[in-house]
Amino acid sequence: MTDFDMLVIGSGPGGQKAAIAAAKLGRRVAVVDRPDMVGGVSLHTGTVPSKTLREAVLYLTGLTQRDLYGQSYRLKEEITVADLTARTRHVVGREVDVVRNQLSRNRVALFSGTGRFVDDHTVAVTDASGREQLLTGRHIVIATGTRPARPASVEFDERTVMDSDSVLSMERVPRSMVIVGAGVIGIEYASMFAALGSKVTVVEQRDGMLDFCDVEIVEALRYRLRDLAVTFRFGETVAAVERHERGTLTVLESGKKIPADAVMYSAGRQGMTEGLDLARAGLTADRRGRIAVDEHYRTAVPHIYAVGDVVGFPALAATSMEQGRSAAYHACDEPVNPIHDLQPIGIYSIPEISFIGRTEDQLTDAKVPFEVGVSRYRELARGQIVGDGHGMLKLLVSPHDRRLLGVHCFGTGATELIHIGQAVMGCGGTVDYLVDAVFNYPTFAESYKVAALDATNRMREVDHLGD
Repeated sequence: MTDFDMLVIGSGPGGQKAAIAAAKLGRRVAVVDRPDMVGGVSLHTGTVPSKTLREAVLYLTGLTQRDLYGQSYRLKEEITVADLTARTRHVVGREVDVVRNQLSRNRVALFSGTGRFVDDHTVAVTDASGREQLLTGRHIVIATGTRPARPASVEFDERTVMDSDSVLSMERVPRSMVIVGAGVIGIEYASMFAALGSKVTVVEQRDGMLDFCDVEIVEALRYRLRDLAVTFRFGETVAAVERHERGTLTVLESGKKIPADAVMYSAGRQGMTEGLDLARAGLTADRRGRIAVDEHYRTAVPHIYAVGDVVGFPALAATSMEQGRSAAYHACDEPVNPIHDLQPIGIYSIPEISFIGRTEDQLTDAKVPFEVGVSRYRELARGQIVGDGHGMLKLLVSPHDRRLLGVHCFGTGATELIHIGQAVMGCGGTVDYLVDAVFNYPTFAESYKVAALDATNRMREVDHLGD
């Protein structure tokens, strides 16, 4: 007899949803997490605080209103870190309460402390005072998440040389900043600090940024960021970061030297598995701390599951939630459909990027014919009303069966807007549905109809030439 039917290590999006799903199925469930980390990395240092910070930046700088009220428009002239973090603290506090309440009302036991394996069914939980308690579980779910990877050659001081965790607790808004890494997190923070007026330089080893996105969309974002005085140094490697009394000096292997108030490293993520004593449960992690799983999120030990960022790609809060639910259903012998291949990607840069399906380059490489339909925000009444003349929506359509092959969006509300395309693609709908649909006016959703008409008009031209 075990203490619990399911024991979950970690209370982030994946762990929380696994615990609640199992509890809804009538199982005895417990969650183990540090008292200051209820809700996981996503809630405390990742998704929620960074997106709340972005919202505070947009509101206080008045950036999105400048096309209407002039380039000097600002809601607050001198924006302090306290201004930014007040909103973040409020949202995180509320969300922690929500998570605790959800666990409580579903009768999920919450144990405060850090967990490590004693054997494949037993976890030792050590609380803040050092007291240890043994818990056993018939099934165990590892949902410990990740932390920012830190190069050994860089000396982090959390004040002038930071990662994406410590940047949230910086003392003041830097006048200038170097961001190392042009991945999703690097670009999101680059756009936020640029909007605040910091002079940002992005250093990236690769020749470009966000290479998994549509090329035209990335070009549009790069143009907007350059407009905010962001400098890009692609194909460059950092040789050293020197800390001085008056700031930092980033030295590149090419010999360039970049002075700045602060440096932020965004060099990928590392799975938080080093303290779990995985070997005692018969498990191993790779060099990035990730655990291998099968299609049901089972590890090499069948009654132990792993979900969320700790299993690697796609490492998104949204997919982690679904992985947690899927793992719990499988452990409880409950039928569950596999996670759909069509998953939206959202990048909270300024402006936002979101897409679903394939890109033009992917379709071209696969020799799949497609037609393009584009709608630009500047031609929509809603775009003029909110002051976004730069956004766009792009549909990639199959000329054979008229189904959507990809939807790519850039601009205000992109991460919300993408779900219309997701629903149409998921239900096997065609571009003709969007042509015939009536959308509220004036809305950004109307861009689907405009882009659909653009695509069908192009296809009609080709058809007429063939007649």
